[in-house]
Amino acid sequence: MNFNCEKTVLLNGIVTASRTVAAKSTIPALEGLLIETEEDCLILTGYNLKTGIRTKVPADVREGGKIIINARLLAEIVRKMAEGSINFSVDGSFLVKISCSASYFEIMGSSADNFPELPAVDAMNSIGVPEGKLKEMISQTLFAVSTNETRPVHTGSLFEVENGELTVVSVDGFRLALRREKISDESVSENSFVVPGSALSEVEKIASDSEETVTISLGSRHIMFSIGDTEVISRRLEGEFLDYRKSIPSQGKYTVFADRKLLIDVFERVSLVINEKYKSPVRCCFGNKILKVSSATALGKANDECGVDGDGEGLEIGFNNRYMLDALRAVPSDEIKIQISSGVSPCVILPADDSDSFVYLVLPVRIKAEDA
Repeated sequence: MNFNCEKTVLLNGIVTASRTVAAKSTIPALEGLLIETEEDCLILTGYNLKTGIRTKVPADVREGGKIIINARLLAEIVRKMAEGSINFSVDGSFLVKISCSASYFEIMGSSADNFPELPAVDAMNSIGVPEGKLKEMISQTLFAVSTNETRPVHTGSLFEVENGELTVVSVDGFRLALRREKISDESVSENSFVVPGSALSEVEKIASDSEETVTISLGSRHIMFSIGDTEVISRRLEGEFLDYRKSIPSQGKYTVFADRKLLIDVFERVSLVINEKYKSPVRCCFGNKILKVSSATALGKANDECGVDGDGEGLEIGFNNRYMLDALRAVPSDEIKIQISSGVSPCVILPADDSDSFVYLVLPVRIKAEDA
């Protein structure tokens, strides 16, 4: 095996494929990258038995072959090399010789036969989504994915294709995040599937803001996101996902309109006296054209307010400050509509223009009179 590859190109490929390399594993091969050659490129693969990433980078291949090299060590060597072309050669005993300018390394690789085979995705259906749009939809819902393994299906996001639209939903028992966008190919058959949050996190990092199409290939047990020269392969999560339609109140007793950025500023300020040690709900009082927000912990008290359009008739609701901030930061619109009904009912954040492009739901926290 012998090839040359430009440092920057190779390092980018290593970093991408290494996202799913196991940091520590009882299977040594999973701590490495599988490097394979094709006629004019390298195929770099990382896999942790749950999610795999396979990416191609151009290279001058002089002698074909394949080998496993420890991902962390390989990345550090390539990162420290001078700019330019790096030469790799591998002999029959899996000794890897790496050289660039005056720098030279010899490290041991291992047989590619030890690398677990990535699942084959028997694509029954596929969906095309603009890369930037998919990245946006994932980033604006991923924060609400559950980390509680007692309901494994909620540790992923639901993807639902219906009526020429793609809907992505995440829930964790305390909040719900929903994003919906039209897809260009309206002939795609209706479908729904759940993708692990860990895999979506990698897709989000790899995807750019371009208009290039990402192809989502659906298999019976696995799913593949094809992003340019990179493929992210993951198992699908099985189980009954929350019926989100029934979880979202059809309307609230009170409706107010607000500037999202102003709300974020207010919540961030009153959160300054809240931390992991000193926790307390943020108290919100929805008045006539004004929202008063306050918090109190052993660190101190904070009060703030901002103008809103509408009247909540003095309704008071408590929220986890982080949950509310996560939702407000994810909202893809500056003007929002907030629907509330009581101190124990969910707060629903919707588009001010009455479209259905997003829904964010945050459950309240019970507050007592002494919390004020």
